[in-house]
Amino acid sequence: MLEKGPNLSQRDIDFLIETVAPDVSDRDRLRYILKEDSDFRDEFIGDDRVFERIMSDDEIFLKISPILFFEVLLRKAVKEIGRSSYTIEKSINMSIPVFDSQEVVELLNKKPLLHYLADMLSSFTKIKSYSFSLRLKEGFFKKITFTDTDLPTLMAMCDVVEERYRLGLYKRIADICLFMLGVYPEFVEREYRYPSGDLRPQIPGKVRLSPEEYEEEGRKYYRLAAEHEISKELNIDEVFWDLHGNFKQAQKPLNFISSRYINYKKSELFSG
Repeated sequence: MLEKGPNLSQRDIDFLIETVAPDVSDRDRLRYILKEDSDFRDEFIGDDRVFERIMSDDEIFLKISPILFFEVLLRKAVKEIGRSSYTIEKSINMSIPVFDSQEVVELLNKKPLLHYLADMLSSFTKIKSYSFSLRLKEGFFKKITFTDTDLPTLMAMCDVVEERYRLGLYKRIADICLFMLGVYPEFVEREYRYPSGDLRPQIPGKVRLSPEEYEEEGRKYYRLAAEHEISKELNIDEVFWDLHGNFKQAQKPLNFISSRYINYKKSELFSG
């Protein structure tokens, strides 16, 4: 599925046809081709008219799925990054040009990885809550309630669940790290230190990771996900290895989308 791309809903397909080929005579035939021909599908999704339409519609999630929305943005970002010789990395008080734009483009030209990122971004549009009972000792249990963005709890759970259940935790932890550095880098920096550069005090029970620590943890958990037997069985270990080895490059298109396309819509898109 990662190679071919996420399945488009009927609503997604109709939106693409209305935007790119509104005068087509045989819509059923075109719908079939969009479902079966991955290259044709990608051309439609990457059409600038699709990007322009979704950016001008404040109620776009009523018309298409989040995963299609983010795939359109990712494809547009890759085009724009490819037109420059460098990307921008921001430190505390400055922006630094890094001549790695072609590396970023080559990475995102891997279809499974681009589709993975679109799916990952869409997963943060709806935060899920979970609860379970943890056995402390004979006859005593503690109810644990958490969300799938609760980094400390997810990390702690890796030590108590059976091995076969850990892949989902590894994946989610790594995704959170990439998401935060990609979409909310200013929040990560602000939560870690003051504008003066002084570190903020550690508040008990609250995560305070530096940008460097987010990257370190993200790489670590993508590696653990890649090494997990189930990821090999599902043939997704290569994507995890790519994200482990190219974490910084994978972050760049997310930074681009965050600052250029959805800067003022983030709280609405990712409110949960």
